[in-house]
Amino acid sequence: MTKLPFQQLKATPPNQLSGGAAMNPTTSDRLPLAALLALALAGFVTILTEALPAGLLPQIGSELGVSEALAGQLVTVYAIGSLLAAIPLMTITQGVRRRPLLLAAIVGFAVANTVTTFSTSYSLTLVARFLAGVAAGLLWALLAGYASRMVPEHLKGRAIAIAMVGTPLALSLGIPAGTLLGNLFGWRVCFGIMSLLALMLIVWVRLKIPDFAGQATGKRLSIGQVFTLPGIRPVLFVVLAFVLAHNILYTYIAPFLSAASMAERTDLVLLVFGMTALLGIWVIGVLIDRHLRTLTLASIALFALAALVLGLAGNVPVAVYCAVAAWGLAFGGAATLFQTGLAKAAGVAADVAQSMLVTAWNLAIAGGGIVGGVLLEQLGVSSFSPALLILLVAALFVVWMARAHGFAAKSFTD
Repeated sequence: MTKLPFQQLKATPPNQLSGGAAMNPTTSDRLPLAALLALALAGFVTILTEALPAGLLPQIGSELGVSEALAGQLVTVYAIGSLLAAIPLMTITQGVRRRPLLLAAIVGFAVANTVTTFSTSYSLTLVARFLAGVAAGLLWALLAGYASRMVPEHLKGRAIAIAMVGTPLALSLGIPAGTLLGNLFGWRVCFGIMSLLALMLIVWVRLKIPDFAGQATGKRLSIGQVFTLPGIRPVLFVVLAFVLAHNILYTYIAPFLSAASMAERTDLVLLVFGMTALLGIWVIGVLIDRHLRTLTLASIALFALAALVLGLAGNVPVAVYCAVAAWGLAFGGAATLFQTGLAKAAGVAADVAQSMLVTAWNLAIAGGGIVGGVLLEQLGVSSFSPALLILLVAALFVVWMARAHGFAAKSFTD
């Protein structure tokens, strides 16, 4: 795909954006960092809202008068909200202007986290968590498409990488910090802080992020039409296989490490994973616009190598740390790779396609818990490595075959 010529950029109608935010041809190679970092903060808040209860279950359960198992359903119902809402919401809102839609999702987080902060009812908190999940499904479907629309073709991958940096930051730094803060000052303080972050983000988005028109009626595609576009199905399959493999191991990392006599080092192992994931997203952000296909193949192969090492030397601490570091490096930029590939394949239907990715991702998260649990109960942690390798080899094969669409041999700048 060739770069947009100067004439095309200059001819971009100013009314495609609100508030005179049309792309300036003299700054076409400059990334709109303020806007992209606002999207990154939105992702950060989304991940924190989703995962933070997992580290504070005893306190939450005690204050709401339920068991830890029931408190854990606050995470489950959030995922269900995202899973159920992403595709229907993105389908029916194709014609809605993008910034009001993004603001609506962020307002949803502000309301849901505020209710969670003050609620003393388990049922009310469940409802708030479900609504937060609905907001997350909408927001995740918007992020990649929004980031890519703010830049010319040859910067789309880098823009998506910046917009997605909030995810590894939340996983590696935000959740451990939030858990520590919750243990010191109470879990409600954490949700109150996230409500304040959402309110701050609303102002930031209104001031710095341009508005885009929704799809015109004649240009809207149905879910079926988008699903059959060349390249969409290969990307979705790879998302399912890769994320399922990740979640089988990540969900049950504690029992895996326990079998290796490393249970007391779980926090350190996860820190190594988080730090290398940050490195991974940086590497992907720098190189993705020229090497999408190569980076995707390399990420899957690196994760497969890590799975092989864990299977062969999972009782050797040094090998475990090295394998986890490789796994984090491979996983860090994976979301950016998949979203960029899907955005390229979907074109003007990027938002609808991204809602499919959100659904596939959440299915893989749920599947990781189920499949990993069955493997753990029936065959033990030794079965994890073969299962991961089967999934990753399948993903590698699909990427290799998708040379024309999805993970095309030509990049944005070719």
